[in-house]
Amino acid sequence: MFYRPEDGHGLPHNPFNAIITPRPIAWVSSRDSAGVDNLAPYSFFNGVAYVPPQIMFASTGAKPDQEGTKDSLSNIRATGAFCVNIVEYAMRDAMNASSQTLPREVDEFAHAGVERAPCERIDCSRVAGAPAALECRLTEITRLPGKANFVVFGEVVGIHLRDDCLVNGIFDVTRYQPLARLGYRDYTKVDEVFTMPRPDDL
Repeated sequence: MFYRPEDGHGLPHNPFNAIITPRPIAWVSSRDSAGVDNLAPYSFFNGVAYVPPQIMFASTGAKPDQEGTKDSLSNIRATGAFCVNIVEYAMRDAMNASSQTLPREVDEFAHAGVERAPCERIDCSRVAGAPAALECRLTEITRLPGKANFVVFGEVVGIHLRDDCLVNGIFDVTRYQPLARLGYRDYTKVDEVFTMPRPDDL
């Protein structure tokens, strides 16, 4: 099968998201200028640089009560700060609950029953029980072609690691089973890893 996106795919559901998988999930916490916390998952997310550590996530689509965007992006524009919380399998239901489209004055931490903790270097809450949380300062927002497509870049200025996930000096993902997004409404978890040395390591 071959198709051009502008012509449509002729399938019951768009296969694009199912092709680029698995995708890590950024559970982005932010705070608006009035002090209301927001928490929302984004699966167009990844690290983009080591030194200094930098990440990106993409926001697509818009809410009726925001001007051409979503709450997370609006808050980050206003404050220049956000936190990326890593989602574990045990938190899948809370993550899913926080994805609901709600009025901007609603606090998703409270809505989803998620315990919060203060960040150390930015004015923002984080998910208290997350295996890892990355405190970020905004570096750039890039608008992409299409309606309400934006990429947010941030420099990581603080990193929280849950103690039980550290094993012999290694951040062991099998201790918490990262949740990852597939296509459609499908997810997976990482519970098995293997090691493969690079040629330059030999």
